[in-house]
Amino acid sequence: MTAVAPAAARPGTDERMAGRHPFARLLRRPEMGALIAALAVFGYFSLTTASFLTPAGAATWLYSASLFGIMAVAVAMLMIGGEFDLSAGAMTGTTGLLVGAFTTQWGMNLWFAMLLALLIALAVGAANGLLVVKTGIPSFIVTLATFFILQGLNLAGTKLVTGQVAIQNMILVPDFEVGKAIFGSTIPVLGLDLKVSILWWIGITALASWLLLGTRYGNWIFAIGGALQSAVQTGVPVRRTRIGLFMGTAAAGWLVGMLSLFDVATVQATTGIGQEFIYIICAVVGGSLLTGGYGSAIGAALGALIYGMILQGIVFAQWDNNWLKAFLGGMLLLAVLVNLSVRRQAGVRA
Repeated sequence: MTAVAPAAARPGTDERMAGRHPFARLLRRPEMGALIAALAVFGYFSLTTASFLTPAGAATWLYSASLFGIMAVAVAMLMIGGEFDLSAGAMTGTTGLLVGAFTTQWGMNLWFAMLLALLIALAVGAANGLLVVKTGIPSFIVTLATFFILQGLNLAGTKLVTGQVAIQNMILVPDFEVGKAIFGSTIPVLGLDLKVSILWWIGITALASWLLLGTRYGNWIFAIGGALQSAVQTGVPVRRTRIGLFMGTAAAGWLVGMLSLFDVATVQATTGIGQEFIYIICAVVGGSLLTGGYGSAIGAALGALIYGMILQGIVFAQWDNNWLKAFLGGMLLLAVLVNLSVRRQAGVRA
């Protein structure tokens, strides 16, 4: 019998591609662990709860996942770039409160109020980024401080302006119904009455995936998160890229704030508080590394889908809601272990 030479030794074969089995390349995708987990969660609740796959039930967990998913995608991009934003949750409430106060208390035009809220959110995001890149203070500390500032302003400011901790009667604002059609409407799709936020979620995920995988800006994000010194030496605009990522999470916070505001026509001063860790968990479950340089938008979207299914599946199964936090902790730990194992196996097979 004639021995077959290894791929690396064959003439004309690039040794860097030796052993690159398609399955190994597939395992290298950051979102693979989240996809497997999403299928498992979907299968479990589909088999154990009668309401999970009903049109109303599916629409409910998809809607819940969409709001978390939009923020998780933006947070994942920031994490890939090596940074964190703990003010992301509070920002969703801040923007909704701003629009509510501008319109119901001071009679401002709805569209101008929304634009002004977006500009304020972008300014806060830019300030976070500038503080991080100018001072070298870890983004964890900078955005934690921003979180507390926004939380205090939301509570104290809303009470000062309205006398209570919520802004209501948004439905009385001129053009509210037009805004609701864009941000809070329901669209029939394949027998499901889906909230328009689900379409926003899909669009944001597609846009983020294109930015990460198909543009120079995406290369910069991976570079500064995975090899900062090399990125600086090769001329990557590190400061500009980082600031842009912080502004991206702020803009996503504005969008989720609008989606929530136009859906229920009211906003609480505590809206979004505590959800920043959920966004990070969804990103990590989706394959993003806490150390930066690795992850995907699709993975973060799948992480949010898992959370949305578990959040509503527990309700449909009539479990004690207090189990949700235990599931979150377990999801985070399991995701880290699975992602580590999958990447090691892919490395061995490669």
